[in-house]
Amino acid sequence: MNFELTISPINEIDSDLELILVVKNNFKHDFIKDKKLLKKAGFKAGQDETCLFIERNRLYVGVESINDENLRVAFAKALQALSSTSYKTLKVATYMQNKESYHNIRAMVEGILLGSYTFNTYKSKSSTSKLQNIIISLEEYSAFELNMEEYADAIELGQITSDATNFTRDIVNTTPEDCYPKTLANIAKELTVDSELSCTILKVKELKEEKMETLLAVARASRHKPRVIHLTHKPKNAKIVVSLIGKGLTYDSGGLSLKPANSMVGMKLDKSGGAAVLGIMKAISEMNLPIEVHGFVGAVENMIGGDAYKPDDVLIAKNGKTIEVRNTDAEGRLVLADVLCYAQQEVKADYIFDFATLTGASVVAVGHYTSSVMGNSNKAKNLIIQGAKDSGELATKLDFNKHLKKLLKSSIADISNISSSPYGGAITAGLFLDEFIEKENKKRWAHIDIAGPAFIAHSWGENPQGGSGAGVRMMLRVLEKLANK
Repeated sequence: MNFELTISPINEIDSDLELILVVKNNFKHDFIKDKKLLKKAGFKAGQDETCLFIERNRLYVGVESINDENLRVAFAKALQALSSTSYKTLKVATYMQNKESYHNIRAMVEGILLGSYTFNTYKSKSSTSKLQNIIISLEEYSAFELNMEEYADAIELGQITSDATNFTRDIVNTTPEDCYPKTLANIAKELTVDSELSCTILKVKELKEEKMETLLAVARASRHKPRVIHLTHKPKNAKIVVSLIGKGLTYDSGGLSLKPANSMVGMKLDKSGGAAVLGIMKAISEMNLPIEVHGFVGAVENMIGGDAYKPDDVLIAKNGKTIEVRNTDAEGRLVLADVLCYAQQEVKADYIFDFATLTGASVVAVGHYTSSVMGNSNKAKNLIIQGAKDSGELATKLDFNKHLKKLLKSSIADISNISSSPYGGAITAGLFLDEFIEKENKKRWAHIDIAGPAFIAHSWGENPQGGSGAGVRMMLRVLEKLANK
């Protein structure tokens, strides 16, 4: 989708369709040309309410007030309402809270691109939107005079962020037959073409040399061999160093602790953390931020077979800790344990963030739409919470406590891979990962459980059914903030 920025007033722009936002209780604004028709249609300008007048080629969309979240979702709903129409060009004016709030323009662009996303790879007859060109006028709702350069920068950031999110959605939505560990490694390699990113791929031989035995155990019964991916963005004179680690379970059957049939449907989602890291690295290379960023992905498939790892096994992690396996469906934390150790060995980072669809308990705790954030440092956790607020994602903190930590004790090994209690599962999973964070990095690390928002069976907000790209937008806001300090 192409964006054109123009100083021409909205009435002088030629296009197939005009998109007009109606701020609640303000039907008198000059942009609104069909006041009587809107009244007849019963249009109340409620948030995300749409009304398309085909004969007049105007689409009206309601917003409660002008802010990033309302604009992002309203524009997404507008594009979804146009998905089956034949319009090719659309014009829209500018809507800002004040003359300095260029982030509102970024939200508009994100809403358009996120809302127009479709995944048609497996459809014999795909129905894609014909809308290709978006013309944005500098004519502003409150008549603010705008800076063209800042405006263009906001549009570019919105495009990069949305493209990375949709890129991540595509990976998550791809079937396990078509997306397995080698596929993720190939996607990572492709990201280095025409970019400054570099990539290292560890295969089985190297994984054994690195003593990543817990990851290898999870992968053992699959015909698809595991990979560990390391992407690097390393500009000169970087202000800060950040490591991102993603759980890339391309499919999770549960292993010998087999999931029920209904719970197995949709488990292609278990690569969402790894996919998010790939999406973030794509965006970082395009933004070219002055920070060093390393993206690590543990790409594994968890299957059953005669060679599968078993409950009652004791595994040795890369850092030498022994782990009693009580449930082979708690496999993501085993993969992350080794990748976290490897990441800390390879990079001395100022911040370490991991992303994983780690627990159903997170969904129980905070719902489908919210990520759970854990760790030992309020500074690191607050960065994520603020990044979520700035980007339109939802995240909340879950606090560690010493009483839940005791539930991971094992009588035969250093730690068990699941808690002895069915309660507090999201936190005990985070506490398990904490065992593999080195002492000097405890305050630098935060764990983000994206199990809730990563993949949902219905559309919500600016997100479609299926993969949402959870984690990408929030982390890009974090990295932008760190780069601008």
